[in-house]
Amino acid sequence: MQLPVKISYRGVEKSDQLEQFIRSKAARLDRFCDHISRCDIVVEHPNHSQHTGNPFRVRIDITVPPGHELVADERQAAHEMHEPLSKVISDAFKTMERQLKTLVEKQRRE
Repeated sequence: MQLPVKISYRGVEKSDQLEQFIRSKAARLDRFCDHISRCDIVVEHPNHSQHTGNPFRVRIDITVPPGHELVADERQAAHEMHEPLSKVISDAFKTMERQLKTLVEKQRRE
């Protein structure tokens, strides 16, 4: 990715392994769109002191010139409570990849 990726953690302990996993997923976005101007990622676990009903949430905000804002916001559903955080991150990036593909196809037609 051309610009640095900004990653924020809320209620989730930051680790080198998690950071590398997110950065590798973010680098893949360049394959779909090579002119991304901003990429902000938030990984959170609200109310992490409780043990039930606290899904992980991953939000990816991307800006693509000329002024397109794309957002992928993934959360664990009730039946996915025991899925690892890496799955939620992967799902968020898959959603963003689909959005980028759609935007690039639209831009090429214009």
